[in-house]
Amino acid sequence: MLSKPYLTGHYEPVPDEVTAHDLTVRGTIPPELSGRYFRNGHNPKPGDVPTHWFKGAGMIHGLRLRDGRAEWYRNRWVRTPALDGAPMFRADGSMDLTASVAGTHIIEHGGRILALQEANLPFELDGELNTVGPYDFGGKLTTAMTAHPKVDPISGELHFFAYSPVAPHLIYYVATPDGTIVRSEVVDGAGPSLMHDFAITANYVVWLDMSVAFDPRETSGIPYRWSDDYCPRIGVMPRSGAPTVTWYDVEPGAVLHVSNAHEDSAGRVIVEGPRFDRSAWETSWKWWIGAPGYPVSQNGGAVQHRYVLDPATGRAVEMGMDDLITDFPTINEDYLGRRNRYSYAVAFPGSSLEGIGIIKYDNDTGARAFAPTGAGRIPGEAVFVPSAGATTEDDGYLLTLVGDATHARSELLILDARTIEAAPIAVVELPRRVPGGIHGSWIAD
Repeated sequence: MLSKPYLTGHYEPVPDEVTAHDLTVRGTIPPELSGRYFRNGHNPKPGDVPTHWFKGAGMIHGLRLRDGRAEWYRNRWVRTPALDGAPMFRADGSMDLTASVAGTHIIEHGGRILALQEANLPFELDGELNTVGPYDFGGKLTTAMTAHPKVDPISGELHFFAYSPVAPHLIYYVATPDGTIVRSEVVDGAGPSLMHDFAITANYVVWLDMSVAFDPRETSGIPYRWSDDYCPRIGVMPRSGAPTVTWYDVEPGAVLHVSNAHEDSAGRVIVEGPRFDRSAWETSWKWWIGAPGYPVSQNGGAVQHRYVLDPATGRAVEMGMDDLITDFPTINEDYLGRRNRYSYAVAFPGSSLEGIGIIKYDNDTGARAFAPTGAGRIPGEAVFVPSAGATTEDDGYLLTLVGDATHARSELLILDARTIEAAPIAVVELPRRVPGGIHGSWIAD
């Protein structure tokens, strides 16, 4: 039996939960970094061998920063029914929305910390990563919730959705800044595709109905496959009024993570993010399920791409922005849905784990800056935190967890987002190795 790549090396699960205080810091933590950095990822319990990377139990790794100190580190499983083996589907065929692995993302909204997995309800945690329980927005959420909600930086509203292989395929939700759901509508016209992410602009919601579609023949437990027969489209829907979608046909492809979207002066909607073609998707899928011939990296070839959706012509224009393999894009969230000059991502040059690092794109000039993390040192998603009194978009910090595969240890790097090639501003030494994971958030005090 082949070793599963998501259970070995940098991704090997840790077997327990630990807490450590007063961590060693090299350099100086900026005083405005007062809060918690939480990162989610899949960490099956000892003896559990999931059939897909995405099916491993969720574990949160957290650091508390305050007054220039790293006060604590702790890691905790999200204690859901699935952690103890409860299946998502009951014997009668009904779905248990609480049987979540809760292993994709973690956010804060309305004073609640939520661990997310797109096939289930969120799970609420407290500030020390203890599990509170499933959260359904006071009974108003009766479906699953995406792992990639969006907070409008102007209104503070939380936009999110549920998607399903059975009708209704897509439901759109909006919650107020305090977490009250005020909009819940079925979006007609969407199909049974894998909608992992979406986008918002100042006036629109953008849906990704693309080439990876529901397929019951897929036996990994994630029943989706690339389909040459599925018509890939991107939908643009007004944020107010009836949920009427204008669909734009696009080339076959898949976008798991959107960097950002915005409207330009001509009224066109611009969407950017790493795009998989068929080869890249199927190569990545081999890693995600541990199939023979899987690549060295979890990312088999997604590259930064731009879609220009023009209501005047009813057509989409596409263009590649770079040939570097990237994923986990982030931005300064104050610019979410508006034009942003800078975006950041984890770079996987040549699909190799050697020499990977953090990349910064300049959308004005087309330039890119690269911050290698070193041989055998594998970074995670870089979360942007604005500096105190920031005057420019990139005036802030990037927080990324780096795993040293050679020495089985991990660190939190704090980079100056303006000059990511420079040495880190600070490095927090963690008391244990942190397996490679998925998404995280900075929760400021």
